[in-house]
Amino acid sequence: MDSAAIRKELVKMLGKDKVLTEALDLMYYSYDSSFLTQMEPADPYAVVFPKSTEDVQQVVRFAHENNINIIPRGAGTGETGGCIAIEGGIVLDLSTWDEIVEIDAKNMQVIVRPGVIHAKLNEELEKSNLFFPPDPGSSQMCTVGGMVANNASGLRAVKYGTTEQYILGLEVVTPTGEIIYTGGIKARCIKNVSGLNLTKLMIGSEGVLGIVTQIRLRVWPKPKARGIAMAVFDNLDDAPATVLDIYQGGLLPSGIEILDSSAIKAVNEFKPEINLPECEAILLFEVDGNLPSVEYEGEQIKEIAGRRARVVEWSTDKKRMAQLWEGRSVTASAASRVRTDGTRVFAGEDISVPLAKVADTLRAIRQLAAKHGIQVVNYGHIGDGNVHTAPVINPEIPEEVERVLKLVDEIHLLAIEMNGSTTGEHGVGAVRRKYAELEHGQAVEYMKRIKQAFDPKGIMNPGKLF
Repeated sequence: MDSAAIRKELVKMLGKDKVLTEALDLMYYSYDSSFLTQMEPADPYAVVFPKSTEDVQQVVRFAHENNINIIPRGAGTGETGGCIAIEGGIVLDLSTWDEIVEIDAKNMQVIVRPGVIHAKLNEELEKSNLFFPPDPGSSQMCTVGGMVANNASGLRAVKYGTTEQYILGLEVVTPTGEIIYTGGIKARCIKNVSGLNLTKLMIGSEGVLGIVTQIRLRVWPKPKARGIAMAVFDNLDDAPATVLDIYQGGLLPSGIEILDSSAIKAVNEFKPEINLPECEAILLFEVDGNLPSVEYEGEQIKEIAGRRARVVEWSTDKKRMAQLWEGRSVTASAASRVRTDGTRVFAGEDISVPLAKVADTLRAIRQLAAKHGIQVVNYGHIGDGNVHTAPVINPEIPEEVERVLKLVDEIHLLAIEMNGSTTGEHGVGAVRRKYAELEHGQAVEYMKRIKQAFDPKGIMNPGKLF
């Protein structure tokens, strides 16, 4: 069936208001935030906007019967080409299906459709003094469905973990058009060890096993107080060593962020009024909980970090906390401004390494950047070893593109060499699939067998993960 016939059938099936068919509209869906799709955009045959599980079922059954690829998509904020029809197909844009079905405060859970925006969900939960703890940097844009697909995490993963810790059950349309419920069809319990854990299997599967149409999330009481500490280090090795000191002191901050000298320079050039201290590294510690415990932990962090840091500042004042945190919050934007003729590219941006190897990894990245003549800004979630690297190039210069691709390849290989992973939170998509066997070995064959069991025709988001 050619693309024109596919579009005609989809309009007939769902109506014109739920289907995009014009070339300009389809071009928009040929990209996400990844550098890969800037270089190699891929238009889908059509885009549909399902507003019910039945809509999804109809489209998937049609696709299965006619051997047409299906690509689920959330807000399109991904950085790995995971929601792009790189082998052609129908994109299911789930971002407008943004219903909060139920806030079940009595049972500490919420039921949502996949298009609900993370920040909007927490705004609604706050009315019941609850929150959904994972905190990705794209909170104002990213969808909960996308967070499930990529097992997203972010700033507070140190204390609260990743998305998978909060998923109690899912409604999923399989690649053959069937509906399955993981975690129990009628379950509202928090603990459930009945049967094989299909919920965990779906989380982080990046849409290759099915389409998540409803999510049952566990939520937590919202902390009453919060504090921020900033520690300034003249020696890069002292930063990760201090994190270990904090842990060994029996403390678990809700977030621990690092800015190395490249990020500090970028922030100060971007917004000079922030005026971060010139040094090798800055650590930001966030503590939350009840006010007495927050004050106690903050003073403990100040004392422990002060053993290695040049200076440590601690505050629970909202205005000062915002000032202390501002440097971290603008880092991603600042990275794009370190060259007037350049832009940040999302290519090798979220490797994960053991905490004890963070300093060695940052130094190695600097050496690789110098070797290839590419400016790189480094920052990340040091509390769990998640390092973000932001290469900045002029993508209009082919020779720079060639050099940055070599650089990010070596950064991915470095992560594995450091006993880490090619991705800590942004997923594999099409960008990192070539590293699957190097990272997982024989386990990749078992992943493929699971994929085959769910998707015998291979139509569900092909070309991703492996």
